[in-house]
Amino acid sequence: MAKVKITETVLRDAHQSLIATRMRTEEMLPIIEKLDDIGYHSLEAWGGATFDACIRFLNEDPWDRLRKIKALAKKTPLQMLLRGQNLLGYKHYADDVVEYFVQKAIANGMDIIRIFDALNDPRNIETAIKACIREGGHAQACISYTTSPVHSLELFAKDAKILEDMGAHSICIKDMAGLLKPYDAYELIRAIKSSVKIPVQLHTHYTSGVASMTLLKAIEAGVDVVDTAISPMALGTSQPATEPLVASLQGTAWDSGLDLVKLSEIAEYFRPMKEKWIETGLLDTKVMGVDVNALIYQVPGGMLSNLVSQLKQANAVDKYEEVLKEVPRVREDFGYPPLVTPSSQIVGTQAVFNVLTGERYKMIPKESKGIVKGEYGKTPAPISEAIKKKILGDEEQITCRPADLIEPELESTRAKIAEYMIQDEDVLTYALLPQVAEKFFKLRKSGELNKPEVQQEPVKSQETKAEETPSSKKENEDEIAAVISAAVATMEAEHGTRYAIKSIRQLSPWVLSGRLF
Repeated sequence: MAKVKITETVLRDAHQSLIATRMRTEEMLPIIEKLDDIGYHSLEAWGGATFDACIRFLNEDPWDRLRKIKALAKKTPLQMLLRGQNLLGYKHYADDVVEYFVQKAIANGMDIIRIFDALNDPRNIETAIKACIREGGHAQACISYTTSPVHSLELFAKDAKILEDMGAHSICIKDMAGLLKPYDAYELIRAIKSSVKIPVQLHTHYTSGVASMTLLKAIEAGVDVVDTAISPMALGTSQPATEPLVASLQGTAWDSGLDLVKLSEIAEYFRPMKEKWIETGLLDTKVMGVDVNALIYQVPGGMLSNLVSQLKQANAVDKYEEVLKEVPRVREDFGYPPLVTPSSQIVGTQAVFNVLTGERYKMIPKESKGIVKGEYGKTPAPISEAIKKKILGDEEQITCRPADLIEPELESTRAKIAEYMIQDEDVLTYALLPQVAEKFFKLRKSGELNKPEVQQEPVKSQETKAEETPSSKKENEDEIAAVISAAVATMEAEHGTRYAIKSIRQLSPWVLSGRLF
């Protein structure tokens, strides 16, 4: 038994989960020194959706945010979430972009980089791990937790060993949907701890209501670090609360040693901010509740809680249960991927298409085709020949690491934005989010970054077209509109973001899903 360490998530995942990543840097900075004085294992302060949200909604430079936080957090390591070869974007990037991003993240103040892949394909995180090690950072490799007929303690323990052998300094179990139940957590931690010698950390969400109990059983099993959020920004779709866990462990062999009085001061800082967000509608109290459906359908976040109201917009509320039942069927067809970005959006949207068109795989978004083809990596279970034939036709699957097919991109990207560059990091911002970045650079150049957008503007992007099977060549426009609306609604609900659709023909749900995190 040893003292348990705690990572505080309020600066990243807590507000990402509750208020769609809308906390501004100026709201964070006054409390950083007090957070730094607590004695946390780390402060999760960057990555995930924060990068996109900064430039898309807040008119802030995410690199500047990182530098400012680091200047005040002099004692506590900073931590970020990185989507492996996807970085902080929504596709696989070339190795030179991945390596440069990691280099710059660490140079600007990042200490611990938590690296995950949606499919748990280790090939998709190896480049980032090696880059992190080379730059002197702490490489924390993730296992995305899920349940299925092919996922087992043995598989997770094997995956952990592979990541350790790659050079990872620690392992994180990433329970993004709040699926991990207390006694399962106990067995999982014991299995992984018996497989690896490096520290093990647990990240979970309170969505299903079991997370606090899960942390306690994980601690009993020997987990080294757990993620929590200060109480005003905890629970619901966020993490378990920091203070109750600290209090529960006092006087035990796992005592965190953190000061409840100091933690109370942190909570007092965020409490009026939470009240303000509720009053303005930024924080919907619905996301603060418990949704046990997460344990049944494995859909993360607030996607389930808002699905009924969203389906009303498509005049298809009667299809709610049918869509929910279709999600695990599609997940099975696609090789049991963990439901985390981007696989959650792929599976969710395909389920909506299947139900509202009245025929399974009548309409197939290119992202569904991509996961079956292997563009996202190797799925946990093989995809059946019938599904491959239905979706790919005669096309061959990709069996290599997807990034092996991507040519170097860094220098060509640098040339594209020469007129806007004021720092080396700008090339990375553009590489990850070119359209949003260009708009941001123009605002910065004109001196108008002090005017944050209240609402997202209609997305203007290249159309993403659905692949159609022969039986779906002539779709009724009303049917397509219903499908698109419901798919958009599904994407919106997962993170609470709202989108304005100007034209069904010019905007697809997969343009929108690129905004989800």
